[in-house]
Amino acid sequence: MSYLLDTSAFLWFVSGDRKLSTLARRVLEESDDEFYLSLASIWELAIKANLGRGLELPRPFAEFVEIELYAERIQILKIELAHVKRVAIMPLHHRDPFDRLLIAQSMVENIPVITSDAAFDLYPIERIW
Repeated sequence: MSYLLDTSAFLWFVSGDRKLSTLARRVLEESDDEFYLSLASIWELAIKANLGRGLELPRPFAEFVEIELYAERIQILKIELAHVKRVAIMPLHHRDPFDRLLIAQSMVENIPVITSDAAFDLYPIERIW
């Protein structure tokens, strides 16, 4: 099975933050499944790290992302044209452009998203929390 982490779930997981749900932590720690972080989430992290708005990383952005992806066996899910096409036809239940792309990727790739964001439930995807 494969799972897509949203940006917050990724940060909470790699930092050991208790905000990550028990179920999400169990899935991430106790399975040999494939885990993905969208390139959209990496882009979002880069923007927030650069702006200095509430995102303090323990090391420089590029180093942080590479080390954590490798250490946790998380693969990058690239943004494909099919994902963007899906965004273009999705209802506007969720306004955040990064989250909309994650939802579209979940729909196109047919993989659940690990996220605390209940707005994802307004779309025909599986949300793990």
